[in-house]
Amino acid sequence: MSAYEEYKREIYRIGWRIQYKARKVRAREFPLFDNHTTDHNFTAISDTKIWIQDLLSQLPPQGSTIISKLYLQDMTEHEVAKELHLSQQAVNKWKKRMIQLLSQTANF
Repeated sequence: MSAYEEYKREIYRIGWRIQYKARKVRAREFPLFDNHTTDHNFTAISDTKIWIQDLLSQLPPQGSTIISKLYLQDMTEHEVAKELHLSQQAVNKWKKRMIQLLSQTANF
């Protein structure tokens, strides 16, 4: 293998790692419930939490658990996959299906 190909492969790996970390950071930048919100309206926050819990209760148990861990507990797909003994791809598929189902339910 030539030096050019080795450098090219290493640059590709570095680029992939940077993109992965950026996606991970982006996913954590906007948590569903930010504890440092400027709006301290207890009633509105409570209503939102009750509405979200109601929506999550309409999901299958596995889907509800995954969505809860990803968005309410601010875990990554990898962490959820390890905890539930699933692959990261399975968690991602569950997440996509549950978000679609939530979207349909919330927009009835």
